[in-house]
Amino acid sequence: MSTLIAKTAAEEVYAELDNLPDGYGDIRQSAHSAFAEHGLPHRRIEEWKWTDLRRIVDQAYPPAIGGEISAATYDALSAHSPFADIAASRLVFVNGRFDGGRSNLPQNISVQMLSDTPEVDFSLRDGDVVDALNLAYASDGAIIKIAKGDSQNPIELLFITAPEQASTITTRNVIELEEGATATVFETHTGSDQAYVTNSVTEIKIGKGASMHRVRLQEDGSSAIHLSNTTVNLATEAKLQDFTFTLGGATVRNQGFVTFDGENASANVSGSYMLAGKQHVDTTLLVNHAVPSCQSRELFKCVMDENSRGIFQGKVIVARDAQKTDGQQSANALLLSEGAEFDAKPELEIYADDVWCGHGATSGDLDENQLFYLKTRGIPETQAKALLIAAFAAAAFEEIENEAVRDAFNEIAQSWLSRRGEG
Repeated sequence: MSTLIAKTAAEEVYAELDNLPDGYGDIRQSAHSAFAEHGLPHRRIEEWKWTDLRRIVDQAYPPAIGGEISAATYDALSAHSPFADIAASRLVFVNGRFDGGRSNLPQNISVQMLSDTPEVDFSLRDGDVVDALNLAYASDGAIIKIAKGDSQNPIELLFITAPEQASTITTRNVIELEEGATATVFETHTGSDQAYVTNSVTEIKIGKGASMHRVRLQEDGSSAIHLSNTTVNLATEAKLQDFTFTLGGATVRNQGFVTFDGENASANVSGSYMLAGKQHVDTTLLVNHAVPSCQSRELFKCVMDENSRGIFQGKVIVARDAQKTDGQQSANALLLSEGAEFDAKPELEIYADDVWCGHGATSGDLDENQLFYLKTRGIPETQAKALLIAAFAAAAFEEIENEAVRDAFNEIAQSWLSRRGEG
């Protein structure tokens, strides 16, 4: 006997076919049907047990496209980006629509907008309803193709969300690196304190011997629900460096899916949280070692204060033929209050027998011995705490290759500490 579950207000709105944007008719219809079959994920689904999206998305949030914002609002929100003086070019998206007037397009790289491109070879993850919802409603995004020798790196993708009413803003990006290409891509998500849902997907394909460095800053508004998916496919000898710094949003779910398609490739997926209040941030990663002789690294440093909650779910799969796999993951949490919580679920699923794989997760408060040592050297307690917290976060920032970005993130961390009264 099956029990019918009534649709929530959000699911009712998302189920309306009239809300689908123009273009990509068959693809959109298929994605929409895939979402409609399952609805929003909930706690009875194992990988969503800590982030019950069906409960969290608690109002209609109708899909929206575009909508002007004032110059003052744009200036205030774009100032959150630390990449303005580092990136060579910038693509700006306001409320899910490309804003050419505020963008600085790269000159020697193929860049198209999703809204201007009639055909794109999208990939849709089986059973991933958030991805399906994104493909059904994506209004715009960047399609970037980089060949060997192309210049005008780094590129920043700046997403600003400031709707007039509670809305869902949906964007989708495709980044392809051809054989031997190199690219640095920055991604900034920021928004107003109006309640909204932002759903962002980035598909990345890294060709043979190509190398990509990607850094994301997520600082959405205090009432925002931020959903993001990143899928990466690596060819032979390809390299990925991916870092996400999460500061904003009421609820955040960052999903990453990395697949090794060619041997001798490497992927470093890392990040940091700095959370307070009742913020809820969930990072879920799946790394698939489908071929031999590849290396993966995952390192996350999470700082949580007040009643915030951090989650890390990391799974590494090693296929039967993927001998000589080297896969390591680590998640460490620093809890600054009794009300803060960290949940970790590291997993290894190994079918090969010649591998070097491991995982670890820790959580705790500040080391009293280290704090005592600093205080005995004449450092006031508040400053000593700030030094220890900043050093903890900075260990994750060291995974970023660009020194200017590392410095910028350290400044952001110091600013966060100051606002918490720890700076």
